[in-house]
Amino acid sequence: MNKHDETTGPSDAQQITLRGPAELADALPYLMGFHPNDSVVMVALHGGRGRFGGRLRLGIPPEPEEWGPVADQLARSLIEGSERRDSRPDAIVVFLCQDPAEGESAPQAMERLRPLAQSLRTACGALDVPVLEVLCISDGRYWSYCCPDDRCCPAEGNPLALPGTTVMAAAAAFAGIQVRGSLKDMEVRLTPWDSAAAQEQERALDSAGAVLVSRILDTDGRREVARETLVLARDLMERLGSVPAEGRSVTDGGDDSLITSEEAAAVILGLQDRETRDRVAEWMEGREADSALRLWRALARRCVGPYVEHSAAPLTLAGWVSWSTGDEAGARVALGLALRADPDYTFAQLLHQACNQGLDPETLRRCLRGERVLRDRHGSDSPPRERADDSPSPRHRSGSPAQERGGRRVEGRPGRRPARTPAGKRGRKAAPRVARSSVARSGPTASRGGVRETGRLGHRGARSRD
Repeated sequence: MNKHDETTGPSDAQQITLRGPAELADALPYLMGFHPNDSVVMVALHGGRGRFGGRLRLGIPPEPEEWGPVADQLARSLIEGSERRDSRPDAIVVFLCQDPAEGESAPQAMERLRPLAQSLRTACGALDVPVLEVLCISDGRYWSYCCPDDRCCPAEGNPLALPGTTVMAAAAAFAGIQVRGSLKDMEVRLTPWDSAAAQEQERALDSAGAVLVSRILDTDGRREVARETLVLARDLMERLGSVPAEGRSVTDGGDDSLITSEEAAAVILGLQDRETRDRVAEWMEGREADSALRLWRALARRCVGPYVEHSAAPLTLAGWVSWSTGDEAGARVALGLALRADPDYTFAQLLHQACNQGLDPETLRRCLRGERVLRDRHGSDSPPRERADDSPSPRHRSGSPAQERGGRRVEGRPGRRPARTPAGKRGRKAAPRVARSSVARSGPTASRGGVRETGRLGHRGARSRD
């Protein structure tokens, strides 16, 4: 989605030899930066010694009829992405990580996933890249789908090694690498509230949206809303920064207590304007970055109920700051959730692709620094005024700081819209889309499901597609 010790794994100079399924299973969280749960993970191997290359992660599709098409997409994505970034893989290792369902044992979960393992082996083989190993990790045990010997791979599975007792753990500790817990734990920090407080926040969003629409329909009003959003977001950052995160036992709960429902609603709705979002994306390094990341996480948690689509903006900003500061794993989790909330959010798509391809975020940082320098040079810190080709209505141009300004236009229209079911609760029958670029060194998080944003303005607030 950066080269940070918490996520990238041991350096190339520090070579580690992994022998057998046990050491492969133990190495997985160090390869990803977290413990993947409910996930398919594929790792490309290069050369005769099996050097680790690109990594790909996708949530396990809930419907078995999806497994065949998804396996084909994953194999093609990993192989073609590896070819673009490095070279064609010589082999692939696959991990299926899922704890047992209610009333199911771990061996039963392993057997249930066996057809998925076979589909992945077949898909990779059809592209002339063999799968050397497929491991199932469930409930603290692992199984090999490729080893027929019950003496080393019994039906009840083998227990995972105790944390910190293996060669990979020792090498990671020496390199200063940390594993942050499970993917589920990381996603919780960015997931909208599901509590009594969510009702109060939804009412605040409704109220703020009702006022915002009447103001944003006017060109001057739109600029004033953008200015107020920037000022309030800056104030909230300074408020968060005045209470160091390491000084509290519960960082997220402490951050939530520092932001009122009305303040959160105003900034969330203000960030739906692309120009405003691009401006706050400049807060991506130095002392600003930590406070900005805490703010974007807190706002993502406030996008409750029918406002789940609005979380694409703060989630993308959280992903951008994480990537900019070297946290690839955190970036992929945030950007994956942004694309789950809105698969068509352009800025998230671009950042996800760039991070997955191992690009240097300095290019985008340089662009955003340049924007700030030009603004300071002209002695103005106000939001950009309408361009000659912009409509004097609340229709916004699509794009991102990484796109050319002459990009395609996607227009919104005023009017009411019905409440939408949150993306995370909506079922899908079609096979999940897998970005062809979703291959990376530290395990991209490809997203499934989601809802489309069409750039609407309505009683739920103003949105700008991107």
